[in-house]
Amino acid sequence: MTNSIVAPALNLLKRFEWQKNIIYIGFVAVFILFAVTLGDSGFTNPNNLLNIFRQVATISIMAVAMTFVIAAAEIDLSIGSIAGLASVVTAMTLNTFGLIPGILAGLLVGVIAGAISGGLVAWLKVPSFLVTLGMLGLVVGIARWITASAPVPIADMTYVAIFGGGDFGPIPGLLVWALVAVVLGAVVMNKTKFGRHVRATGGNLVAAGYTGVNTAKVKFTVLLMSGVFAALAGMLYAGRLQSGRFQWGTGDELSVIAAVILGGTSLFGGRGQVIGTLFGALFVGLINNGLILAGLDVSQQQVVRGAIIILAVALSRKK
Repeated sequence: MTNSIVAPALNLLKRFEWQKNIIYIGFVAVFILFAVTLGDSGFTNPNNLLNIFRQVATISIMAVAMTFVIAAAEIDLSIGSIAGLASVVTAMTLNTFGLIPGILAGLLVGVIAGAISGGLVAWLKVPSFLVTLGMLGLVVGIARWITASAPVPIADMTYVAIFGGGDFGPIPGLLVWALVAVVLGAVVMNKTKFGRHVRATGGNLVAAGYTGVNTAKVKFTVLLMSGVFAALAGMLYAGRLQSGRFQWGTGDELSVIAAVILGGTSLFGGRGQVIGTLFGALFVGLINNGLILAGLDVSQQQVVRGAIIILAVALSRKK
């Protein structure tokens, strides 16, 4: 009787894909650890848990697009600076021309930056690492230049209510934006031809080309998508914090990449897990929140976040 129970259990353990599902195990383990050790510090307080969701909402939105970029075997290091520029362009346009032009201007920042990066990578064959590294410096320089490094306040309360500062019924607006991005990303990745083409392009570029996949178009599209989602994240930063600043999004690329890789997307391309990416972002948010409650200073938090990046790369494997 005992063998009839133990044997199937052992077979199930052998078939369990630990690397693919490590993020869910890690998420639960870290949550329990912090709940036990930091419960008296307010970790399990509902307001604190809700604050974690708010803090990772913008990371999650950028990470959805980054999942497509990395699944296509590319990288985008410019997302943080695009978010910052989009926030200040949105704020400046809002203050001068009103709500709709402000929204369109912010999104246009992402379209232009993403299209330039995508065009250079897709058709001029410049490595995405170099292109987006250069774009990072270019965009943050523009953001600082046009604002003289000063914040741009936002007084339009309608914008604030829609983009991060308000609620949709009982649900914080930031959570709604993040959930919509995750659901759309998961459907596109898993249920559409474009999602299959992204994975095929990242898995084997030559083979994908021979099967009729327009790999250049795929690369262009995923980087364009990354730019737009980064701009949206910047607009949400601006709405939540009621100002545009070039600093919004600074350093977010590290947390985004960690979330994507920890979530099960292969660093080498060919595999993308959007739902896993969400849990990766939540995992990073748990770590950040726990470190703050534990009393670690900023430099110590950076050390731990860097260790997460290394762990993510170590756990990544070819499909």
